[in-house]
Amino acid sequence: MSSSPASTHDPRSTEEQAHLDLVYARLDRMRTNTSRRLSVALRESGGTPQAQSERESYERMYIDDLSKYDAAEHNLYFGRLDLADGETRRIGRIGILDDDDDDSTLLLDWRAPMSRAFYLATPAAPEGVARRRHIRTRNRVVGAVNDELLAADEALVEDFGHGDVVNESALVAALNTARTGEMTDIVETIQREQDLIIRSTHRGVTVIQGGPGTGKTAVALHRAAYLLYTHREILSRSGILIIGPNNDFLDYIGQVLPSLGESGVLLATIGELFPGVDARAEEPRTTREVKGRLAMLDVLKRAVRARQSLPRTPVPVDFEGYRVEIDSELVKTARGKARSSRRAHNQAQSVFLRSALDGLASRHARTIGSSLLDGSQLLSPADIADIRADMSRDAGIRSALLEFWPTLTPQAMLRDIFADKATLRKCTPGWNDDDRAALHRAPAAADTELAPADVPLLDELAELIGYGTAEAEAREKEQWRRQLAEAQDALDILTGSAPQDLEDELDPEILMAYDLIDAEQLAARQTQTTRATTAERAYGDRTWTFGHVIVDEAQELSAMAWRMVMRRIPNRWMTIIGDTAQTGDLAGTTSWDEVLHPYVANRWQLRELTVNYRTPGEIMMYAARVLERVDPAASAPTSLRNNGIEPFGVRSEPRALTAAIIRAATVADLTGLTGIVVPDAAYPMMREALAELDEQTRPRLHTVTTCKGLEFDTTVVVEPAELIEQSARGYSDLYVALTRSTQRLIVVHTRDLPDELADIPTPD
Repeated sequence: MSSSPASTHDPRSTEEQAHLDLVYARLDRMRTNTSRRLSVALRESGGTPQAQSERESYERMYIDDLSKYDAAEHNLYFGRLDLADGETRRIGRIGILDDDDDDSTLLLDWRAPMSRAFYLATPAAPEGVARRRHIRTRNRVVGAVNDELLAADEALVEDFGHGDVVNESALVAALNTARTGEMTDIVETIQREQDLIIRSTHRGVTVIQGGPGTGKTAVALHRAAYLLYTHREILSRSGILIIGPNNDFLDYIGQVLPSLGESGVLLATIGELFPGVDARAEEPRTTREVKGRLAMLDVLKRAVRARQSLPRTPVPVDFEGYRVEIDSELVKTARGKARSSRRAHNQAQSVFLRSALDGLASRHARTIGSSLLDGSQLLSPADIADIRADMSRDAGIRSALLEFWPTLTPQAMLRDIFADKATLRKCTPGWNDDDRAALHRAPAAADTELAPADVPLLDELAELIGYGTAEAEAREKEQWRRQLAEAQDALDILTGSAPQDLEDELDPEILMAYDLIDAEQLAARQTQTTRATTAERAYGDRTWTFGHVIVDEAQELSAMAWRMVMRRIPNRWMTIIGDTAQTGDLAGTTSWDEVLHPYVANRWQLRELTVNYRTPGEIMMYAARVLERVDPAASAPTSLRNNGIEPFGVRSEPRALTAAIIRAATVADLTGLTGIVVPDAAYPMMREALAELDEQTRPRLHTVTTCKGLEFDTTVVVEPAELIEQSARGYSDLYVALTRSTQRLIVVHTRDLPDELADIPTPD
């Protein structure tokens, strides 16, 4: 690689600054035009429902445009390709056309096919590129320009030290930049192996397997942006769902897609995938493991069937002065018909009621017939139908029947199952007492006490009982009725506002508003223009199916969680990101085939990332030893760089451990973001101790579970021996903890270090 350093240029006077000014001038013009059009729309909108809906539509459209332009302004123009045939292409976060030349593109969107050589070209395979220029800007000023000459020159090929690594100087600069607590996009430094995955045309399941620091998450987010660009017509309607391991992770990645001009993506954790529930309660690992087993499916089915009960003794009910009995035979017959309908529990309730009322009406007809003094025959079918109709309106009879086939809700069902030991025993035949004890808990006072592992169970119960679907349809019908009434009121106002004598004199060929549109058309138009965004609608609809789903840290998902995820993506167009060597959850997976085979058999592809961009070689040497304990057959990702900073250990007395941790995390020569990873049991104590520090300089505190997917400039790993012992997958946890750092690693401990870290240097 030939890289011309920034010092050989005067960045503020080069052609790049001129082009940068031109690009931003066009961007400012686009922003101004957008604002002007919005102002006109607001000024000209009237008071009718139609005008109001159009105004809201304009507001949403133009605010989205403004957000896109503002998000892209950060380092908008970052690359240039000089092709061997003399053509020049400028690459940026969004595409901008030249207003002065309709046939000319001022800036190519990084996702456009013509931009791809910026990421793929190497001296060995130049893709027709003679020179690739990387421009780094800050506040619209060019700060550095780096060139790579890609001519077929043997010396240049030999100088290119990392094979498929492109934009190497820019990449290393990005890796050495201090972290801020928010993930930044990698659009300027996407590498060949990453680009091949981002632009994959595969329409099935793609698994991206890669060790720590290989850019799996960044690749997935950029793939989301690429798919929205390439398949916007489909995905703008159905949406993309990105599932992350925890809320800290979602906060960390939250700005990446907006910086790429995309904001219509739903980000959620497993604990947020059931509308109205945000499950964050902590619970033991063993409990999470039991809840994640597929065996829970049978537990939930038994619990639902147990609510389809039989009366132990006949239940008497008064009807029109007669005693009517609801007995086991009647309910059993109705229950059999309801179950044979194959409908979900709540939807089968109508079948149960119909059958039970038919039986009661026939019995009552026989009772009345046998008591007639004139010896008349039994009542006619029409008479029986009348009796049945009267019974169906009798609140006492309906209430008595529904005791044996009640309307269920997932939250109440789950609380009842876990709170009652007798119910647990009935629903878990063959289970041992330890597993039952892991599930048992006191009745939850509110849904806020739910844990993430509860949400897949809620979703499964919703499927079993048919919760949400009928209610959603009823709400939609009621909303439509309201909109129709409002539209009719608006047309009535328009009709009444025209003077009668004027209407009489008008030419019959002159059309009024109510001649052009009826209430139904107006209501439909309002519905289309004022609807929520795709992400907003999907968030509140449990039955929403997405066009594409991305699952990050996917190795942590339980078997029950996968069932919930797969309901959201029936077309099975998915990107799954993970590393089975980092699986810490006891309900997680160590085999992608085991996860995917029940849903797609062998119709999935595996793509691997092998270069570690995050972790320096000095740290990875120790992490690789731990990985060998996790999986002797696994290969550690190759670190792109060594940074000359050796990890070191600090041994402390137990009573001084907290002070030692704080001292290690706050020494004066540390720069950037510092994270402390502690065993689960130490978290409350350390949180209290760190609360006394200044908020601006306070290190980030995490357990292994909450640090998944995050990175820090400095990582302080506390008590490795305890990290190993706290879980059956303790070495995987230690591997995760050791690989969060981009610069330096400090290990603080009171106990002996495991063999893999025993030779870590200890400062005098």
